[in-house]
Amino acid sequence: MPEGKKLVIVESPAKSRSIAKYLGENFIVDASAGHIRDLPQPSELPQDMKKGPFGKFAVDPDNGFEPYYVISDSKKSKVRELKKLLKDAEELYLATDADREGEAIAWHLFEVLKPKVPTYRLSFTEITKEAIQRAMENPREIDIDLVDAQETRRILDRLYGYEISPVLWRKVGKGLSAGRVQSVATRMVVERERERMAFVSASYWDLSGQFVTGSEETFTAKLHAVNGDRIAAGSDFDDRGQLKKNRRDVTVLHQDDAESLAESLTDSPFSVDSVEEKPYSRRPQPPFITSTLQQDAARRLRFSSRVTMQVAQRLYENGYITYMRTDSTTLSSQALNAARKQASELYGASSVPEKPRFYSRRSETAQEAHEAIRPAGDSFRTPKQVKSELSAEEFKLYELIWKRTVASQMADAKGFTASVRFTGTAQDGRTATFGASGTVITFSGFLSAYEEVAEESEKKPDDAAKDKRLPQLEEGESLTGSDIAPKGHETSPPARFTEATIVAELEKRGIGRPSTFAPTISVIMDRGYVTKRGSALVPSWTAFSVIRLLEEHFGQYVDYDFTARLEDDLDQISRGAIEREAWLQGFYFGAESGTEGLKAVVDNLGEIDARAINTLTVAEGVDVRVGRYGPYLERPDPDNPEGTPLRANIPMDLAPDELTKDKGEELFEQAQLSGRVLGTDPQTGREIVVKDGRYGPYVSEVIPEMTEEEMQAHMDAQPTEYYKNGNPKPKKKPQRPKPRTGSLLKSMSLETVTIEDALKLLSLPRVLGEDEGTEITVQNGRFGPYLKKGSDSRSLESEEQLFTVTLEEAKKIYAQPKQRGRGTAKPPLAEFGEDPTTEKTVVVKDGRFGAYVTDGETNVTVPRSVSLEQLTKEQAFSLLAEKRAKGPAKKGSAQKKSSSARRTAAKS
Repeated sequence: MPEGKKLVIVESPAKSRSIAKYLGENFIVDASAGHIRDLPQPSELPQDMKKGPFGKFAVDPDNGFEPYYVISDSKKSKVRELKKLLKDAEELYLATDADREGEAIAWHLFEVLKPKVPTYRLSFTEITKEAIQRAMENPREIDIDLVDAQETRRILDRLYGYEISPVLWRKVGKGLSAGRVQSVATRMVVERERERMAFVSASYWDLSGQFVTGSEETFTAKLHAVNGDRIAAGSDFDDRGQLKKNRRDVTVLHQDDAESLAESLTDSPFSVDSVEEKPYSRRPQPPFITSTLQQDAARRLRFSSRVTMQVAQRLYENGYITYMRTDSTTLSSQALNAARKQASELYGASSVPEKPRFYSRRSETAQEAHEAIRPAGDSFRTPKQVKSELSAEEFKLYELIWKRTVASQMADAKGFTASVRFTGTAQDGRTATFGASGTVITFSGFLSAYEEVAEESEKKPDDAAKDKRLPQLEEGESLTGSDIAPKGHETSPPARFTEATIVAELEKRGIGRPSTFAPTISVIMDRGYVTKRGSALVPSWTAFSVIRLLEEHFGQYVDYDFTARLEDDLDQISRGAIEREAWLQGFYFGAESGTEGLKAVVDNLGEIDARAINTLTVAEGVDVRVGRYGPYLERPDPDNPEGTPLRANIPMDLAPDELTKDKGEELFEQAQLSGRVLGTDPQTGREIVVKDGRYGPYVSEVIPEMTEEEMQAHMDAQPTEYYKNGNPKPKKKPQRPKPRTGSLLKSMSLETVTIEDALKLLSLPRVLGEDEGTEITVQNGRFGPYLKKGSDSRSLESEEQLFTVTLEEAKKIYAQPKQRGRGTAKPPLAEFGEDPTTEKTVVVKDGRFGAYVTDGETNVTVPRSVSLEQLTKEQAFSLLAEKRAKGPAKKGSAQKKSSSARRTAAKS
């Protein structure tokens, strides 16, 4: 580095390129590419430390919770590079993100690089020329309180996970994990599914019809009351299917009553009882914070939380938006002016109120008081101005942020709501009162720029009717009814969480912080605790066992209020109100007040009945057991209660709330057919059976165990394989050959499959012959029938072709060109229409390594945890978006951190 240069270190290469544009020739900007060191896995510790105080956690709980940090292998060369640059620099600027994580990265850089030149901490929430200049004019020291808060969180999560996860391994299954926030989020999903499983539906009926005024204007209305008593709606019933205690004054209309009333109202006149109009006013929503951005991006753009944050990160690093991890709804004075000016220019001066709007947040629990998420700069660029510079996902998210920001400074939407009640007398003497309501917007205000979209599960039945306009009506006016028809309804169970609604719930309860929402959802899905059905989050049976164990033996650690208090405590550490070491001491070893610490809880667990933890009763006498190879149904054999219980597989695509008693009986009946002998293979003499597996029914041949004589004869026939150096004792024994198997075709079932069908299936793969010296076979795969020629596979149109397709027909198929010069020219396994981001057609194909989703440019493998039947278009779109937005993977020379060093701050 030339003399007089100043070194600026950020955490992202993209961010370094953006910042370099605004600094002069005297500055060199480089990136650490995230954290340069972290706590290692205990197995990665130096051998002499594994039995010492750091051996369990890479943290020493008995010495002030001293952490042992290591420099990642992938970052050693980067550290050498930064040290070389720093050697010739006259000043060092640490310009990592302005939150706890960024503060910690800056501190780690300072500790590892050990600068001997003046060092400054730069803080900014957007990457624009104005923001960088302001930051350079106002450097500060590293905030050790923020560093302590991040370090406390890291140690807390290590203690929590490394103490509780091993209990899950022993009692539920290997590879499971517990986490401070992830376990609570999983509990939310499981509790919602429990509510759905316990839910009892209620039936009720109402009427709706078309009504015509004297001026022949038509509108729709619904029955409101019969003989003056309001009729029941879905909100009047509880989750047990009973009327709520405070709703005893409503009338439940049954099918017979509804049908007879509708018939009796034919040709009946109606008279308007009342007409009410009220002024309507609606305020704009505040600008985005992290949680609301994730929610709205999920609703409008169908982005997962992970994709939203990855795309937002790119927008921030390239100078398009402000920092995307924030609890604050505050806008700077420059941003307020920019939003108001743009609203006035685009939507007219009347769309902007006289004074700027300010939005309050509960500042005492906010992590760091940044600005809200908004377009970067002291003046905003419209979506049209940046469209050519951004990818499809980036543009959609930028546009969403721009609209919300501008709308937040616009005038209220105004109008009026109208409601009408009118009554008619039926031929059987009953009086029927109908009602209708609507909202009329007379001044759109902020709605010109932005209107929030509700999640489907959050919408109410009458929402659609609220936006309709009613004709002008007066009391006493006569109306004519037509097409009055009864309609039956069933109450619905509580809606499952989506990514948007669980983020909202976590925020509402104060669990997690902006930076944790997306990783938390990703973790519980990656661990297999939760899968997606459409946009809904569905828990696995393993999640039920995990949460049951945690609730029964680690209750406070999955308690919502307790977890929220942990977040509040971390916030207080970040403000210097609580001392890090004392807090960790109380959490792990217990407090002087008598509060039990995590260590004591784990040490005094006592016996945990693993069978009980993994047994979940779904109906009388029907239990779900979570076993090593997955969940299955179990119940006593009525013919032999003391003997081996009856078992049945649970299909992978069956959600827990769909496992009713009737469904359980169906699965047990199916299981009884499993193992049914179909006959004997005339060529081998082996029995052929049909079985029910987790992935569906299949046929298999029965290969008996070898007798001692057969085994000895087999070894004698191949002595070099089973004996070594003339040793008479065999080095191994023969294994029973693997039986041939074949999945049933869609046209077959456990009940109807025959020996002829089975022999056909077991004849696969079928060799058709050779083409250009390469053998062609026809096979039945997970996603249907296909041809295989070397590594080139082509799907067949029907299962019948498995047994009828000829070599000549196969050659014709292979003579067809491959699609886009890559992959195979085979029909898609599924089609999902246009991707909402790229507007390209999305299909599922069978590839060399399994099924994959593609839009013609981006390919992503279908996760093994998701069957093709389960895969929805929303999931397909989300998988592609995640692949497009996926960033580089992170990887861990050991460098111990001393207590005194931890307290050393970078000073100017």
